[in-house]
Formats: sequence, C-alpha cells, structure tokens
Amino acid sequence: MTTEIIETDAGPARITWHPTTTKPRLVLAASHGAGGGIEARDLRALAAALPGHGVTVALVEQPWRVAGKKVAPAPKTLDAGWRGIWPALAAPGLPVISGGRSAGARVACRTARELGAHAVLALSFPLHPPGRPEKSRAEELLGAGVPTLVVQGGNDPFGRPGEFPDGSYALVEVPYGDHGFAVPKRAEITQEEAVAVVTDAVVEWTGSLG
Repeated sequence: MTTEIIETDAGPARITWHPTTTKPRLVLAASHGAGGGIEARDLRALAAALPGHGVTVALVEQPWRVAGKKVAPAPKTLDAGWRGIWPALAAPGLPVISGGRSAGARVACRTARELGAHAVLALSFPLHPPGRPEKSRAEELLGAGVPTLVVQGGNDPFGRPGEFPDGSYALVEVPYGDHGFAVPKRAEITQEEAVAVVTDAVVEWTGSLG
C-alpha cells in the first residue's frame, strides 16, 4: 500500500494504492461519499479482496476531505477533483473503472464518458434524498455511457433497489443493508455476509470486464 498527493483544480487529493498481487488487468478507482472517507466498510473490503483477482485498487480522497473540511462542496467541485486525479489513475496503462460510494458514485457516473472510463462501479448510489423520491438523480446513472454495476442496500433510504428505473446497468442488492451496507442484528444475514455480497458481486463483475 502506498499513498500519493495529486494536485487538482479543487486542491490536493490523495490516492491510496492497493496493488494487485497477480498479473494486473484493471484499476478500480473508488472515492468516498459526502459523509465519510475511504475507511467505509465496502471500500476497505474491496481494497482487500480485488488485488488477488488482478485488480489494483486506488482509494481516492477528494480535496475537501484531505483539507479536513466537514462538508462536501458542490458537484462541479467534486467533478473537478476527480478530473484532476484521473491522469494518475490512468498512468499504469490499464483500463480504469471509475467508482465510488454515494456522492462518489454520482461523480463517477457524471464524468465516465468524458474521462474514458472503462466501466463504472456505483456503491449505494443516492437515487434521491431520503423521503424525496421526486428529486431523482436517475439521469446521472443512466447517462454514464459505459458498463455499470450498482450495488445497493435493500433498505437504503436514498433509494431501494425496487425504486431504480430500467436501464442497461446491472444491479445487485445487499439484503437488509442501509446506505452504508450496515444490517440490523435481527437480519437473516450477518454483517460479514452482507459485505461479502458486495465483494463477491464486484469480483464477478470485474472478471467479466476482461
């Protein structure tokens, strides 16, 4: 694991690299949401699981997070930070999957076509604000323009799987999971099993991408 600071138009961003332990095929770049960092359970789990399958994982901390700010900036500023780190992500010369959780998933979708992403991984895509289904962000997801996998908690208040519109993307449900893929103690699956749903789905999907 190594880290590097990348200067962007939105300020310095940080990449934590988890290199593959086998012949490298892909890079998965994944950023955090508006309310947390790269220590999120799903991002940590993917960084542990994917390198054994030929996928280097780059966990990206947006400039606002590196600067220690508590509140994420406007979407255009998030997009500027993502654009700024893209050359470093592409530097290994491998196809890059643009990904993230929550707000990071929105950034990945909005910029995928422009940046030449190989695919998009959207973890806990915030389809709408909680309790406001009329404020849909489906257009961002549907406009990604590249192969896309959505992994969504069954009880995510930002959009349950059944609320998602038809589209050319794949969707995997994490049963009982909330926006952070946490499951209640009374659930029929354990927290470890819930996280395994995420990692197993992403491992299988990245394997299909070549």
